Amino acid sequence: MRKRLYNIIFEHDTKAGKLFDIILLWLILLSVTVVIIESIPQYHANFFSEFYLIEWIFTILFSIEYLLRIWSSPKPWKYIFSFWGLVDILAIFPTYIDLMAPGYHYLLTVRIFRLLRVFRILKLVRFNKEAKVLLEAMKGSSYKIGVFLLAVISMVTLLGTMMYVVEGSESGFTSIPQSIYWAIVTVTTVGFVDIVPRTVLGQFLSSIAMIMGYAIIAVPTGIITVELSKSKSSNKTCANCSNENPENAKFCNQCGEEIK
Repeated sequence: MRKRLYNIIFEHDTKAGKLFDIILLWLILLSVTVVIIESIPQYHANFFSEFYLIEWIFTILFSIEYLLRIWSSPKPWKYIFSFWGLVDILAIFPTYIDLMAPGYHYLLTVRIFRLLRVFRILKLVRFNKEAKVLLEAMKGSSYKIGVFLLAVISMVTLLGTMMYVVEGSESGFTSIPQSIYWAIVTVTTVGFVDIVPRTVLGQFLSSIAMIMGYAIIAVPTGIITVELSKSKSSNKTCANCSNENPENAKFCNQCGEEIK
């Protein structure tokens, strides 16, 4: 029974497993939609009881799913402390925490925990092969992106310090952290106008920061694209149905044909 349940819940290449995934997908989408709609003040005020009941239905269903995953898993502790195990527990525990707040002064804390229900959207990723490829590409490029972010932080710190010296508090650059905030906004081309340089030198530095911003935005995209191309090239293509399979696949996960 446990083995059969494991195949249904964790495996995706059987008819029962695909049906389970489809049902779970719709439950996740509906539950996240309910959380989003509930945040609208007039709906929350007028349909509080209905939202509360619906939320408990979703919580009970996801709790059953979580317990079944633990029971059917050959290594339950490994699943519990895995990324997906933590995502699954985040999907259900905010509603239970809601029961532990009897006082009015706890309502703000409860509201923060209830917003964590949106983490259910992360459960969708496990059903999407392309999303897994993207996650692998981001993982593979994490070191390069880390070095890139360090260079960007150094650059905005230098720009912010220079603007603090050039402009001063008269133009709104009251401190180095405030000036670094301006540099981040400018380099990322967001374009907030709460702080604006007034001097010619300050405007010249702003122009340099904006031009550098266009080049900077393209860097992480290029890094991840290279990793994606590596991932794609390592896949095996089935000669029978042209479906792409993982590098270590011996049989096609679409048609079952042997991959040579």
